Amino acid sequence: MANGTIPINSEVKRYAFGLVLAVVMTFLLLWSMQALITGGNNAMTDAPRGNVLDFIRLKKDESVVKKERKPQKPPKPKEPPPQMVQPQMQQANPNADAVSTSFAADIQADSGLAGGLSLDSADGDYLPIVKVAPIYPRRAQSRGIEGYVVVEFTVTTNGSVRDPFVVEAQPEGVFDNAALNAAMKFKYKPRVVDGTPTEVAGVQNKISFEIDG
Repeated sequence: MANGTIPINSEVKRYAFGLVLAVVMTFLLLWSMQALITGGNNAMTDAPRGNVLDFIRLKKDESVVKKERKPQKPPKPKEPPPQMVQPQMQQANPNADAVSTSFAADIQADSGLAGGLSLDSADGDYLPIVKVAPIYPRRAQSRGIEGYVVVEFTVTTNGSVRDPFVVEAQPEGVFDNAALNAAMKFKYKPRVVDGTPTEVAGVQNKISFEIDG
């Protein structure tokens, strides 16, 4: 060593130069970042350049059409029910010239017709339509025997007769079969309740057997 000085190692010089260079680079980077941030804020606040076109779609005027509703005419009043039609009588007696079995006079009206009679399609009680005259027994005719039979049966939903039986007969056992056979051929307009046909039990008819002359 000359003059009492300590020589500087070349490696230490390199470290010192590198440190200075790093500080300078760090400063430059920080300055660049600050410049970018400042430029970005200005870009957000600057007004847009150029022309901006706004498109507004207008709807056409819609015309309102008013429909006038005319008041409906009130329904016509229902016509009164037709008069009660006399049930049709079919003469089944081969001895009609000698024997009188007029149902218009000798068969009483059906018992139980308290609900009213009606021929229309609305609700109503049952109504006799066809009643067939019985065949007068030959033995009773030849002997001049007269009498009557009270028959009870059920009017079904289709207007036919079911389960007829004799309630009263005078004389007994003479005209029973003839009255029952005739009752089985009776036809009725069935009873209608709430638009539904229903059966009617306990319907009675009195059939009289009389000889003219």
